[in-house]
Amino acid sequence: MVDITTPEPYMKPATRLRKLLSQPGVCIQAPGVYDGLCARLAIEQGFQVMYQGGSMTTAARLGRADLAFASLNDFAQNAQMIANIDPRIPLIADADVGFGSPPNIARMVQMYDSCGVAGFHIEDQVSNKRCGHLKGKEVVDIETWKSRIRACVIGRDSIYGGSDILIIARTDSLAVEGYQAALDRLLAARECGADMGFLEAIETEEQIKNAVKVLAPMPLMVNLVSNGKTPWFSPEILGEWGVKLAIYPGAAGKSVLHTIRRAYKYLMETGQDDAEAQGLDPKGFFDVMGLQREMEIDRLAGGVSFTNGA
Repeated sequence: MVDITTPEPYMKPATRLRKLLSQPGVCIQAPGVYDGLCARLAIEQGFQVMYQGGSMTTAARLGRADLAFASLNDFAQNAQMIANIDPRIPLIADADVGFGSPPNIARMVQMYDSCGVAGFHIEDQVSNKRCGHLKGKEVVDIETWKSRIRACVIGRDSIYGGSDILIIARTDSLAVEGYQAALDRLLAARECGADMGFLEAIETEEQIKNAVKVLAPMPLMVNLVSNGKTPWFSPEILGEWGVKLAIYPGAAGKSVLHTIRRAYKYLMETGQDDAEAQGLDPKGFFDVMGLQREMEIDRLAGGVSFTNGA
């Protein structure tokens, strides 16, 4: 039986995220989610934070590569759906380069906040950006970069009733200008009001440890992309080094790609559904999607739609 009659006291998603990140020596894992199915499964597995990345959102919603095709509406509509499946699980969302000039960036912050997003990262690439683990990236000058962060702060400060949505400053300048320049950009973002630093495609243990030290008290986030630029480190090790957050954008997307490709190949070759062997009937699938809770709502309201089950 699903208990929906005694909800826990409300806490804003951003406030919950900040509380989780305040734990000493702990690096929070945030798996990449890009649709309702991913989100349900991440929640089922007990993850405390979720991450909506730009690459997988663009792939899932538009069927395109991560080359700045997705709009603010694409990101925000997807984030609103995911963030409200279970608002107790904070969602961090990619904000690319902010979707325009400073007023557009401020609007993005307000829209993300209204959608229930707990935090977001904004980057210093040029408008025609690309995935941080591809070659050929270009970054804006540092003054433009600082204006983006200031616009985020102005947008947050302008939210009626107040907001503590987390502003994560992402720099892609390591591959363009070098490690020290990347640190300088994150330090500049800290001075402009960013809450967390994100040095994209960071390459070594030494770079991570040094970034944690230099950026303090602003915490560091790392992006673990399988077969990407950053080596794979366990959350326990990252926590020991002082990293507060690790995101895994492709954890679901790449696995799903391989699984669906295999299933469709099997269907094409045999005419049979490979999923049948997994033993999950329609009701079992819908249970993962929250069917039991909907049945309980119907019962408490005096409905009879599920008197004989489902």
